[in-house]
Amino acid sequence: MRELRAAFTLDRKSLVFAAVLPLVSLLEFLALSHFSMGALAVRVAWALQLVVYAFWLTRVSESGRRLLVLSSCALGTLFYLALCELTGGMDSPYIHLVPTLPLLVAFIYPEEAGAAIVSGISCMLGSVVLVVGASPDRIFAWAAVVGTATFFGMYGASRFRKALAAHHEIQVERARREALEKLAVAERHRAQSEKLATVGRLAASVMHEINNPLAFVRSNVDFLKTEVLAQPLAPEVREELEEVLSETRSGLLRIQQIVSDLKGFSRMDVEEASPCRVADVVADAVRLADVRLKHVARLHVEVPDTLPEVFVTPQRLTQVVLNLLVNAGDALEEHRVAQGEIRVRGEVWGSRVVVLVEDNGPGFPPEVLPRLFEAFFTTKGPERGTGLGLSISRELVERFGGTLHAENRPEGGARLRVELPMHVPKPADATVLQSHETPGPRS
Repeated sequence: MRELRAAFTLDRKSLVFAAVLPLVSLLEFLALSHFSMGALAVRVAWALQLVVYAFWLTRVSESGRRLLVLSSCALGTLFYLALCELTGGMDSPYIHLVPTLPLLVAFIYPEEAGAAIVSGISCMLGSVVLVVGASPDRIFAWAAVVGTATFFGMYGASRFRKALAAHHEIQVERARREALEKLAVAERHRAQSEKLATVGRLAASVMHEINNPLAFVRSNVDFLKTEVLAQPLAPEVREELEEVLSETRSGLLRIQQIVSDLKGFSRMDVEEASPCRVADVVADAVRLADVRLKHVARLHVEVPDTLPEVFVTPQRLTQVVLNLLVNAGDALEEHRVAQGEIRVRGEVWGSRVVVLVEDNGPGFPPEVLPRLFEAFFTTKGPERGTGLGLSISRELVERFGGTLHAENRPEGGARLRVELPMHVPKPADATVLQSHETPGPRS
C-alpha cells in the first residue's frame, strides 16, 4: 500500500489513465452498440502496463527511468494501434487519432527528448499492419502525416525543454542575487551594529568620566552658595547672587539627569524582559529627546499612568520611542514647519496598549510609505541618518509580540503607531500587585 501511494504521488496521470481505460469499453458499447472482448483485453493489459510503469518509476535510477518512459511510450502506441485493428482497422473510429499519437506523447512527456521519436517509430511500424493492401499513395500520405506529427512533437518538446531550462536558470540567478543582496544588507547591518555598539561603549565611559567632575562642581556650587550668602550683602546683590547660584545648581542637576538617563539607556546588554509601565518608558524617552527637540517643536505627552503594563525590555522600548521622536523632529526641522508640534499619546485598544507618536509636518510621501521600514532606506542626508532607525524599531517591537505601523493623519502630518500586547500577570503576580498602592502621576 505504501508503494502504491508513492507511485500515485509521483505519476498520478498514469494511474488515473489506467483506471479510466477499462471503463471506455462500456462507453464504446453505449455509443457504438457493440462490445469487443478483444478490445477490453487490450485496454486491461494497457492499464496493467501503466500501473507497473508507475510502480517501478519510483525504484529505478535516472537512466532506468528514461528507459522505462521510452518503453511505456512505445507500448502505449502499440496498444492504441491494436485497439484500432480490433475495432475495424482502417474503418475504426479511433483511426483518425493515430497520426497525432507522437504529438500526444510529446505533450505528456515533454521533458523526455526521445518520447516523440519512439512513439513515431512505433506508430510508423504498427501502421504498416493497418494499411496493408492500401494504394501506394495512401501509404505514402499516411507515413508523411505520421512523420510530420513526430517532427512537430520533437520540436515542441525541444522548445519546452529549452524554455524550462531558461526558466530554471532565471530562478537560480534570481535566488543568487537575492542571497547576495541579503548578505550585503546583513554585512552592512552588522558593521553598523558594531559601530553603534562601539559608540555606546565609548559614550558609557565618557558619561562615567563626566559624573566625577560634575559631582565636584555641584559640591563647590553648594559651598559657594552657603559661604557667599552668609556674608553681609546688600539685599539686591544677595537676591541676584542667590538666583544665579540656584540656576547654576539647577543646570548641574539637569546635566546629571541627562547623563544618568544616557547611562541607563546605553546598557543594552541587559536583555531581560519584564513588566513595565508605558508612561515610565515614554518619560525616559522624552527626557532623552528633549535635548534634540526643544528648539524644533513643542512636545505634548498624553500617556496616562493608569495604562496596563507591557512585558518588554524597558531600554529597548525606550530606544523605539526615542527613534520615533527624533524622526518626527527631523521631519519638522527639514521642512521648516512653523510652530511644529509632536504629540505622544497612550491608549488601550482591546487587549493591546497603543503608543501614538504624531507630528504636524508634511507627512509621508506616497512613494516613501511602502519602503519606510526597509533597512538602509532613508530620505535624509548621510550626516542625518543611516536608514536603520525604523527598521530596527519594528524588529524590536515585533520581538515583544507587537506591531509598528506608519500612516498619514487625515488632518495632515505623520503618525507612527506602536501596538503591544497587554501584560497579563500570573496568579502569583496578581497577589503581589494587589498589595501595592497604585503609583501617583509622575511630575
